[in-house]
This record gives sequence, structure tokens and C-alpha cells, in this order.
Amino acid sequence: MSEISLKSHKFRLDREESWKQLEQILKRLENRSIRSLTDEQMIALPALYRATLSSLNVARATSLDQDVIAYLESLSTRAYFAVYGNQKRMTARIKYFFQIGWPQAVQNMSRETIASALVLFLGALLAYVMVSNNMDWYFSFIPEGLMDSRSPASTTAELRETLYHDGDTNGLTEFASSLFSHTAQIAIFAFALGFAFAIPSVALILYNGCMLGAFVALFVDKGLGFEVGGWLIIHGATEIFAIILAGAAGMKIGWTVAFPGKISRMEALSKAGAEAASALGGVVIMLFLAGLIEGFGRQLITNDFIRYAFGFTSLGMWLAYFYLPRNNDEWDIEDHGASS
Repeated sequence: MSEISLKSHKFRLDREESWKQLEQILKRLENRSIRSLTDEQMIALPALYRATLSSLNVARATSLDQDVIAYLESLSTRAYFAVYGNQKRMTARIKYFFQIGWPQAVQNMSRETIASALVLFLGALLAYVMVSNNMDWYFSFIPEGLMDSRSPASTTAELRETLYHDGDTNGLTEFASSLFSHTAQIAIFAFALGFAFAIPSVALILYNGCMLGAFVALFVDKGLGFEVGGWLIIHGATEIFAIILAGAAGMKIGWTVAFPGKISRMEALSKAGAEAASALGGVVIMLFLAGLIEGFGRQLITNDFIRYAFGFTSLGMWLAYFYLPRNNDEWDIEDHGASS
């Protein structure tokens, strides 16, 4: 037997017991879950991982048997993911997103959310005043493709008819789908354009506010202000809130690009981008729900008071969901996994 083989054999005999112990823990962890480990195994895992890394470094430095090195590399990699990896299952990750991740991301954008809401409603107020004084401005704010039968040339009866859809559900599925696609594009653009110092995001939110204000001004001019309010709020409580959040996510990105603070711009952008992306993921869900409400609920619920009640209830639920305090302690334990 060569000198290298003797060294390798002795090296393995001295340390093999700890490797086997680590491998047993990893097999149990991989086949079941982190909850299956005993307290002793949880405590031993980080120490065994460090000992295996030390063995790997020695094996590489002394040019021991390549099979031993390959084995230790594989064992170290598995142990790394066990110690530092996320051990939560997909269902737990989804639960975490809805209970903690999404609301927390929205709370962290409170300043940007207020700014986005102010920009949108400023645009709405501006367009409302302009269209109320001169109906020709309506055509400047509302694209022709979205006018349908709603224009200054429409009569009060025609406009009223567009607010109440008497039970004909044919095509509502397609209608909801197209609305979801349209508003989702607005939200994604408002987010994606944030990197340009948020200027395009602000412009997009402002323009959408102008569209909203012009639309309301048309119906108010025909004496249908209360009715159009109910028609809008039943889905707008969710859809407009979602667009505001998308604009806030874009603003957060833009603000971080312009003012990264004490850390590097790339590091600040990475952190802000992760939070904004979490918020945007939830925004897509909100827009999907808004599309369903707009395509079905708004057309099937024709009582104005029920529409207002539904809309304000929805808004109250979203505000409570995002901003009421919650206990994160149980998630802190799970997030650390074996590394704790």
C-alpha cells in the first residue's frame, strides 16, 4: 500500500464516524422534514457541517484520494443547504407570502403608496375639472378604443344603460379576461418603468387618474354621478388600489436608484427590488379578483346601494389585511430553519 493510500485510510478512520452521523441526519431531513429531527440532531448539525468542511479542506490541501474529496464535497453541499437553505414546503411558502410576505412588502412602501395615490387622484381631479368645463377634453383623456358607447354624444339613457347590465352573462368571461389583461399591463409597466427614477411610473399613474376623472365627469354631466360611483367602486376598490400599489412599487425602485443611501446602489436596488416584486406579485392577484368582479359582480349586482356597500367593504378588508399589526414570531423560527 502506498504512502498516500495509508494517509487516506488513516484520515478516513479518524473522521468517518462524524461523516456517517452527518449523513444520517441529512437523509432523515431530506426524506422527511426539519421537524423530524431531534433537539440533539438540530444542535449537532451545524457542528458536523463545519467539521466536514474542515476535513474537506485538509483533504484538498494534502492531495488525498479523489474519491474521498468527491464524497466530502457532496456531503458538504448537502449539509450547506440543510443548514442555510429554506426548509419550508411550497404550501408553507404560499402561506407565508399571504400572511407575512405580501402585507409586509406593502407596509414597507407606505410612503410610496401615499405618493402614488396622491398622483392618481390629482390626475383625476385635474381631468374632472377640465372635462366638466369643456367636454372636448374628454377625447384627449379617453382612448377611442375604450369609449365604446360612452362619449359626450351619448344620451343620458344610453349612458345609464351602460351602468346596468340586466342579467345577460353571455361573454362576461371574455370581458373579465380582457379587463384583467389591460389593467395588469398598466400595473406591470408602472412597476417596470420605475428604474428610470420613477418618472415614467408617475406619468403612467397620473394619466390613469386623468382617465378616471374624465370618465366620472362625463356621467356627472348627465346627472349620473351617484350611479357611476357605485358602478366604479364595486371593482375599483380593488383595481384602483392595485394600480396605486404597482405605482408605489415603481416609485420605490426609482427612489432607490436615485438615493441608494449608505450602501451601494446595486445592493440597495436588490433589496428594494425584492420587496417591490413581492408587492407586485400580490397586485396581479388583486387585478385578477378585480377582473372577476368587474366582469361578473358589477354586471350582476345592479342595486346602487349594494354596489357601494360591496365596494367599501372590499376597501376596508384590503386596508385591514395590509396594515393591521400581526405576529411574525412563528415565522421567524421557521425561516431560520436548521441554521438557528
